[in-house]
Amino acid sequence: MQDSFDVTTLIFLALAVFVIWRLRSVLGQKTGAERSPFKPVDRSRTEPPATRTEGDNVVRLPGADRAPADRTQAAPKAEVRDWRGIAEPGSAIANGLEAVVQVEPGFDPRGFVEGAKSAYEAIVIAFAKGDRKTLRSLLSREVCEGFEREIDAREGRKEVVETTFVSLDKAEIVAVDVKNRVAQVTVHFLSHLITATRNAQGQVIDGSAETVVEVPDVWTFARTLGTRDPNWQLVATEAGA
Repeated sequence: MQDSFDVTTLIFLALAVFVIWRLRSVLGQKTGAERSPFKPVDRSRTEPPATRTEGDNVVRLPGADRAPADRTQAAPKAEVRDWRGIAEPGSAIANGLEAVVQVEPGFDPRGFVEGAKSAYEAIVIAFAKGDRKTLRSLLSREVCEGFEREIDAREGRKEVVETTFVSLDKAEIVAVDVKNRVAQVTVHFLSHLITATRNAQGQVIDGSAETVVEVPDVWTFARTLGTRDPNWQLVATEAGA
């Protein structure tokens, strides 16, 4: 074993010491462009509680001033449904339609109006013909019983009603109500008909077989929302203005 290092070993040791010293001198300096590294939380020191700045309603959390960016997101806007031609925005009718849609998102008020128009014509014609089967499928039990009593009385007198649809000029939703998942939609109809009632001898005893008359009606349709049965039934009728 040699008692001393040879010259080459001494040179390498001196070079290593020099490199380490240069690295320490460079890494120990700050140029002002560095970003502070993350440090473990020092639980022996806590930041002050959240405070409100003067004239500011925002609660600034400790360390908010050094947050990299504002990551808050705007709250999603409530969907504004297009009820044009059906109801004015913010009206009782619009609110009622919204209540229906909340239970049945697929409800289409325009489609409902078209269906109501078809039902109106079908019911008027069925009543004139005494078609009880059709009436039972479209009317509530109470309303159907009233219609059938009129038909029974008319048939007892051997009277016949002749009704011809000329036009259905108006079908407008005038009220919507939802209670206990039962929706009631009231529609104002304005139609033009030719209607006449003949006695057993064929004589016109009411109406006219030639004159077109304007007939206003206000009908209310109802349905239990959320059920498999998609059909609405007529639950109330009254003469319109």
